[in-house]
Amino acid sequence: MKTATLGLLLGLAALAPMAGRAQAVRAVTETSAYVAMDGPKVAGPATEVVERTLRDAGIGDFKVGVYPWARAYDMALTEPNVLIYLIARTPEREKQFQWVGELLQVRYFLYKLKQRAEVAAPTLDAARGYVIGVMRDDTRHQYLKKQGFSRLVVSARAGENFLQLVNRQVDLVPLSEAGAASQCAAAAFDCANLEKLLPLEEANSGLYMAYSHNTAPALVARTQAAFEVLRANGTVRRLMEPKPPGGKTVSLNGK
Repeated sequence: MKTATLGLLLGLAALAPMAGRAQAVRAVTETSAYVAMDGPKVAGPATEVVERTLRDAGIGDFKVGVYPWARAYDMALTEPNVLIYLIARTPEREKQFQWVGELLQVRYFLYKLKQRAEVAAPTLDAARGYVIGVMRDDTRHQYLKKQGFSRLVVSARAGENFLQLVNRQVDLVPLSEAGAASQCAAAAFDCANLEKLLPLEEANSGLYMAYSHNTAPALVARTQAAFEVLRANGTVRRLMEPKPPGGKTVSLNGK
């Protein structure tokens, strides 16, 4: 079945090869555990997957940019030829984008400062009484709003959101384990001072790259086919597994 699907994608992509090459692609994202700036260049393992996919699809005319998540999300909702990553695939978003492929699975937890013994939430309902920091239009923001949470402090960037937790301006923030490690490193904050309080099981999802809805299907098909080859041969998994300075692969998500 997988072989047939791959063959179909490759066949569709081959129908209009020059069309894919002629269209400039704008890849948009935010900084995260998998996306970082290396001087003026956008880097990180997720960016490497995206760039490798586009090159293998024969798409040489592309640019990668980092934006506040709400800005990147709006671009992907409204402009053609925009490729957004890493975006959670949720039922609400399913028809808003053209999905290329999953880069990784992510699990979210509510985190607090360990020294704040007064912050205790054994259940999701108990967490409603606390002030929670979120990023605008992020899947965690959308999930908590859908669950009826009203005490939400909205930030434009992940770093700003995390610093509000450190400075006790919010009580809780939703993070993945990799995200928590990344934010601690960026803020020079000891992660031993964080405590994982509560899993957000219903917010867990795959993180994808996806095209804006008004992108040409031929361009999407070329990209899907190239990504599927990289996924099938293990390149996506290898690139997305975090590595410490010593080079040995580790998993910040416990997988």
